[in-house]
Amino acid sequence: MGLLSKRALSIQQFQINSRLFACPICKQEIAISDEGKMSCLSNHTFDVAKQGYVYMLNRPVQSMYGKELFDSRHTVIQAGIYDRLQAAIAREITVEKPVILDTGCGEGSHLHRICEQLDRPVGVGIDISKEGIIAAAKYNPEQLWCVGDLANSPFNEQSFDAILNILSPANYDEFKRLLKRGGKVIKVVPQENYLKELRKQAFADSEKESYTNAQTVERFKASFANTEVKRITYTVPLEAHLVQNLLEMTPMGWHIDDKASIQLQEITIDLDLLIGME
Repeated sequence: MGLLSKRALSIQQFQINSRLFACPICKQEIAISDEGKMSCLSNHTFDVAKQGYVYMLNRPVQSMYGKELFDSRHTVIQAGIYDRLQAAIAREITVEKPVILDTGCGEGSHLHRICEQLDRPVGVGIDISKEGIIAAAKYNPEQLWCVGDLANSPFNEQSFDAILNILSPANYDEFKRLLKRGGKVIKVVPQENYLKELRKQAFADSEKESYTNAQTVERFKASFANTEVKRITYTVPLEAHLVQNLLEMTPMGWHIDDKASIQLQEITIDLDLLIGME
């Protein structure tokens, strides 16, 4: 697919779903021209980039995540390590033609693979990292991708049937503003055995070897009138070539000086699915 056709396809998708978007500067509705210019009544403008995403930050942001991290994350997720997590999330989204927002989507692999399991979904991903969104648009042109900040998000209120927040910081006030009535916020947080094989080798006998998310769970429960917690835990074999990708994609790996010394035959996925409804 050429760059021009990818951009043209994205412009068409943004136009079809223009009702979801609002100007992040003044909150007015946005119109999207055939040339890919997104503009509000106050003439704040944003352009669909040639790679097929839109940059909607109104201030420069420095992200510590680079291209290598997102390529590694894509490789690990494509290998199927998180398949059971994605299937569990997809089962929670039961409406036809769901409109889904993935907040802190990175390179978009989770959202893409969840959307593949649903009935005619519209998937939108937002991340503050331009590198992540460029990768998302490259790997997954079927979804809509925005560089943006949840603290000043480019979306209209009550636009989404489901809001995903997978191993990423949350903004519950904004989630509530964006969620349709009857919609769900689905947040994924680590449980105590998440990546325990890696943690054991990297942080043996230190406080980082153990983990608790109790505070995060309590804050989530305090934010939504109806909540449910589902634990997803399983261990999968890990092919040797994926070990370095896993080290590259997780902050745990950044603190290991001798990455070549890490030997993993399997890895444990242990996560809490926090489901919130108003």
